[in-house]
Amino acid sequence: MIKLVLDCFGGDHSPAANVEGAVFALKRFPDLELVLTGDETAIRSELAGKAYDAARLTVLHAPEVIGCDETPTEAIRRKKESSLMRAVELVRSDDTVHGMISVGSTGALVAAATLRIGRIRGVKRPAFCPVLPTMNGGIVGISDSGANVDVSVRMLQQFAVMANLYLQCVYGIEHPRAALLNIGTEAEKGDELRKAAYPVLAATQGLNFVGNMESRDLLSGKYDLVIADGFSGNVLIKSTEGACLEMLKKLKKDIYSRTINKIGAFLMRRMFAEEKRFMDYQNYGGSVLLGCKKVVVKGHGSSKAAAIDKCIEQAYRMQAGELVEKTALQIAQLATEE
Repeated sequence: MIKLVLDCFGGDHSPAANVEGAVFALKRFPDLELVLTGDETAIRSELAGKAYDAARLTVLHAPEVIGCDETPTEAIRRKKESSLMRAVELVRSDDTVHGMISVGSTGALVAAATLRIGRIRGVKRPAFCPVLPTMNGGIVGISDSGANVDVSVRMLQQFAVMANLYLQCVYGIEHPRAALLNIGTEAEKGDELRKAAYPVLAATQGLNFVGNMESRDLLSGKYDLVIADGFSGNVLIKSTEGACLEMLKKLKKDIYSRTINKIGAFLMRRMFAEEKRFMDYQNYGGSVLLGCKKVVVKGHGSSKAAAIDKCIEQAYRMQAGELVEKTALQIAQLATEE
């Protein structure tokens, strides 16, 4: 049995989306057990009328909610009865609980996971690794994407190793093609950090390092994993998502600008529906926090039920693939090679 905790508050559509996503996941995974944290009355109200296995779902009352506008360290210190902190403390204290999922405050989750759940021995910093779709029908992971602004060469190496294992365990990519985010593909390009990281990544055992990657190739399908500091990785993802969304807005505007365009769009409606599904982040789950002693998944704040379900699936597959244990072994191996 895989037991996970779901923070049911803090998102734009909480707790309705969280509860509905949890029910979906329970139906799909018969060996999954969930603990829902948050206001029990509100959660029970959302559960009313839904068909689910009550033996595999429990509710842990937590009357407080950490807002995204609160200072993370202050919030986790003051709001110990929040849905997020009750989830974190349960993961920390209960050996039968394998991990957690939250769509709440990113800063609070990172701080709480790092300080309370703890890092795998030898991991310098946990790293976020979301995935995006590529043009050839695959996915690409970006590690790190916002957890660490200032990094070292060894941290980049660990980000690469942890994400490499994640793509293998959860997505079945046997030899992920890993690239270092840079301003050019040549080995000598970039600042001192990236110049120093290149040969280290190239020499890392078990890592299929294929060189530098320019940001324009993120969705090309040429790479399975992009290695970056948290600042650059976050800018890369948000600028890519923003450009795609603006292009969709322009396309919609142009379609409605002329009758002939509307007719053409009607005839191509199935294709447009497929493109919309391709671009919808709700279909790709959340951003996993790699390097913690237990599984941690951060979903988008505006996640709906389908996205919550995918986040739970990510956490489930991470535990089923023994990702934490494999990461600990790989990080220990890296330490012996330094």
